[in-house]
Amino acid sequence: MEMAGQTRTTRRRGLDSLSLVALRMLSGDRAKYLALIFAVAFSSFLITQQVSIFAGILNRTRSQILDITDADLWVMDPATQYIDEIYPLNDYDLYRVRSVPGVLWAAPLYKGQAVAKTPEGNFRVTLLLGVDDATLAGSPTTDKMILGSVDRLREPDAIIIDRVGYKTYFPNQSLELGRTLELNDHRARVVGIVEASALYQTFPVMYTRYSQALNYVGRQRRMLSFVLAKRNPAVSAADVTRSIQAATGLKAMTSDQFGMATILFYVRHTGIPVSFGLTAAIAIVVGTVVAGQTFYLFTIENLKQFGALKAIGVTNRRLVGMILVQALAVAAMGYAMGMGLVSMFFRAFDRQDATRGIEVPWQAMGATSVVVLVIIVLASLISIRKVLVLEPAIVFRG
Repeated sequence: MEMAGQTRTTRRRGLDSLSLVALRMLSGDRAKYLALIFAVAFSSFLITQQVSIFAGILNRTRSQILDITDADLWVMDPATQYIDEIYPLNDYDLYRVRSVPGVLWAAPLYKGQAVAKTPEGNFRVTLLLGVDDATLAGSPTTDKMILGSVDRLREPDAIIIDRVGYKTYFPNQSLELGRTLELNDHRARVVGIVEASALYQTFPVMYTRYSQALNYVGRQRRMLSFVLAKRNPAVSAADVTRSIQAATGLKAMTSDQFGMATILFYVRHTGIPVSFGLTAAIAIVVGTVVAGQTFYLFTIENLKQFGALKAIGVTNRRLVGMILVQALAVAAMGYAMGMGLVSMFFRAFDRQDATRGIEVPWQAMGATSVVVLVIIVLASLISIRKVLVLEPAIVFRG
């Protein structure tokens, strides 16, 4: 037992010594060492950056769903596929939803577009959201309000506008309540400024009462975009949605389900996945080729050192372990540098209104670490084959 323990200790020390030798060989040629790290860092940066932007843009498609937190169910026309394509409901559909068992309350929501114009003549198409007159369900949450309060929507001609939209209509001016806009020959007065989530489109966002929103856009026979509902906590969301669909013939989805349906629609029907996926694929190919070639050249130039180790009795298994130690060291340092660059990139651009809210999800960082590991393993396999067929006598050749 004691001899076996000593043997294991000796082997461990031998492995530690070989790992140290491998790392010294790796850092001996500074130019190739830095080139390897840069190749991995560039690949990990580009992959994570593109995946994060892709995820951030897709998340913007459901921004209005995320901003409405007081309701947990959305009721809509059965043919509705995502939030930006609406077929209006009948007004009596609201009362039908309210009568379904398991529904605590239901409120109307108008979602549409209107042209808003300032007294100075500056105009933009805006996203107009009309919330329930009585309860103001669907309004921004208090923690998102910068100036004013949601309760002030009850005032005549009142609107709440998002901060970026305010800067669009009133550029280079400080945030101030009481400013007026014109929507369809109707006066709108800013009673609140909110930090709304960034939209997929670059429209300003305005909140007003449901009845006021209908006046701003002009009344038609059908104006009800969605019914927002809150379920009884004692009843599961699946049971309530099934009850609503059975009783009304309308489609009912939870906020998460509707948000995911919106994301999937844009994935299937736009070029976003192809463009960002192509960039990520190029990063993987570039990282593999550059790292593989550099690692291969590094191994070729160190064949005499590997031959000397073979000549003194180091086995192929341990030589492979040395190469893997070198590969993992490069992967760890390159990945860490790449994640640092990604963090700096998004920290800088998060301060810009156009790119606000786009962050690095941990899933992207985890996926990139796996990709980097695969890249460096593939690169090292090319080098390992050269070492395995190496003859120790190479060390004695001129």
